[in-house]
Amino acid sequence: MSTTNKYELMLMLDPGAEEGRQSEILDRLSKTVEESKGKVASVDDWGKRKLAYEITGQSEGLYSVVTFTAEPATLTEVERVLRITDGVMRFQTVRLKD
Repeated sequence: MSTTNKYELMLMLDPGAEEGRQSEILDRLSKTVEESKGKVASVDDWGKRKLAYEITGQSEGLYSVVTFTAEPATLTEVERVLRITDGVMRFQTVRLKD
């Protein structure tokens, strides 16, 4: 029996990355979720925000919040891909209550 959960993922990307990199990363995330029979409910782009402290010399980041449903194994794969993707400064995933 497979169980799907609802997740919210906040993603912070390097603002110095080339144009289109943010949409490229979000498209890959969506594709990974949907290939595993999950569903991306929404992508909320917050734009460029000032950071509380510098991360790798950056004082700003591009923020996006992605809400999706997926199995726990899919979440593991999404996080693995984000860890090795250039341009991703930080991310945090939270499981939402049903």
